[in-house]
Amino acid sequence: MKENEEDILRKVRKIEIKTRGLSNDIFAGKYHSAFKGRGMAFSEVRDYRIGDDIRDIDWNVTARNRKPYIKVYEEERELTMMLLVDVSASRLFGTQGQLKKNLITEIAAVLAFSAAQNNDKIGCIFFSDRIEKYIPPKKGRQHVLRIISDLVDFEPEGRGTDINGALRFFTNVMKKRCTAFLLTDFMDFSPSGAQDTVNSWDSALGVNYEEGLKIASARHDLVGLRIYDIRETKLPDVGIIEMQDAETGRKVWVDSASAKTRDSYARYWETASAAIAHALTKCRVDSVNVATGEDYVAALLRLFKMR
Repeated sequence: MKENEEDILRKVRKIEIKTRGLSNDIFAGKYHSAFKGRGMAFSEVRDYRIGDDIRDIDWNVTARNRKPYIKVYEEERELTMMLLVDVSASRLFGTQGQLKKNLITEIAAVLAFSAAQNNDKIGCIFFSDRIEKYIPPKKGRQHVLRIISDLVDFEPEGRGTDINGALRFFTNVMKKRCTAFLLTDFMDFSPSGAQDTVNSWDSALGVNYEEGLKIASARHDLVGLRIYDIRETKLPDVGIIEMQDAETGRKVWVDSASAKTRDSYARYWETASAAIAHALTKCRVDSVNVATGEDYVAALLRLFKMR
């Protein structure tokens, strides 16, 4: 059921007060230093010098002049930030006094206000197993508040997750290089249905979105924010329980008192995490993991510091 407008505005205002304060007091300058320098526009070519990055060589000019030239870039004064937000059904899980959805909303708000403070444009893509909504990049506080309001109130049509589809849409719609944050749990694997049964917790996993990551990270400054809950990492010993896959609706009875079952559940998380980390590293995507109930400020500062 959708909340009434007054409740939504109250939540948006509460999030604004908290996250705008964080972006002003804690992230002032850090966002600029971590991401602003990545927005570079082509300026000119010059002779290659020892120590220059060979990736900047302009091969066309080099071939014409028969000696190496490199491209020179200058920092753009204005950047665009895109938020790619997973709104699949799995975001409605949380056991630490906070849903993954709420954590995603706060982190997205902090990033958006940080960008707005630097006079950058902010846009947003909501995705599930389809593209749910595209908000084109614009500047200003009112635009940021619109994005936060949608994060609070948005009800997607789909329940599943298609990260590759979201990344393809992103690269198609954003022609100019930008900074993009992918906020998701990254739980999008093959073979499909790997989470449907207890036995499948021991299955080998491969991510479904490596191609999308590779293309997007080559064209843009892509950053991954993996949002998870501690109960996704290990199963508590509480006897026989019924578990349900939020995205497929599939239910299964599980004996959590069984050490073998708990070990299998934990191994699945470790295998999934290893597959995700491998894909992100291979595609040269900086990333950080943030758990519900955790201090996401510390996680974001770690992310900024690694850049």
